[in-house]
Amino acid sequence: MGVYTAAMGAITEYTGLSPAAFFTILAAMVVVYKVVSGMFVAAEDYVAVKKANAYALREPVQLGDVTEEELRAYDGSDPEKPLLMAIKGQIYDVSRSRIFYGPGGPYALFAGRDASRALALMSFDPQDLTGNIDGLSPSELEVLQDWEYKFMEKYVKVGQLVSERKTTDTEPTAGNGENAQESQNVEENGACDTPTKE
Repeated sequence: MGVYTAAMGAITEYTGLSPAAFFTILAAMVVVYKVVSGMFVAAEDYVAVKKANAYALREPVQLGDVTEEELRAYDGSDPEKPLLMAIKGQIYDVSRSRIFYGPGGPYALFAGRDASRALALMSFDPQDLTGNIDGLSPSELEVLQDWEYKFMEKYVKVGQLVSERKTTDTEPTAGNGENAQESQNVEENGACDTPTKE
């Protein structure tokens, strides 16, 4: 009991405050410290936040024609890829809203997909995560149109969905007309019909 009394006497003597006032002020200081320090990000977290913000501020890359299967790779699971979402077949870069459409966000299941039906129905049902808008009522189509306008205003369009990727002829052509025919003859016969200079 003597230590307690000595401590309380020392507080009053050195601070000029009663022990109750001293401990109230001390508790208030601890609370203020916790609140203020909570406003700042830890060094490790700061690097992660800075990297995420830097990615969100990158210039969107135009992708052109993309299949639904290819679009799924842009669902936010790879932080190095942009975060994409489609409405009515038009693909938008929603990377700047990663907090909403990225992993753990409230609309994360829309990322990497054409979410037209889900947006029109205001649904989070996985079977509504499709671009199929057949059978929607006029009011649901109006809701979808509102969403599309919002996306057109806020995000950059980077491509469009296609049912399948078009294959291109990868064989080089020798030119046109006779030269192309010559090239074909060489490939078929293994020899050239025209004389060569020696």
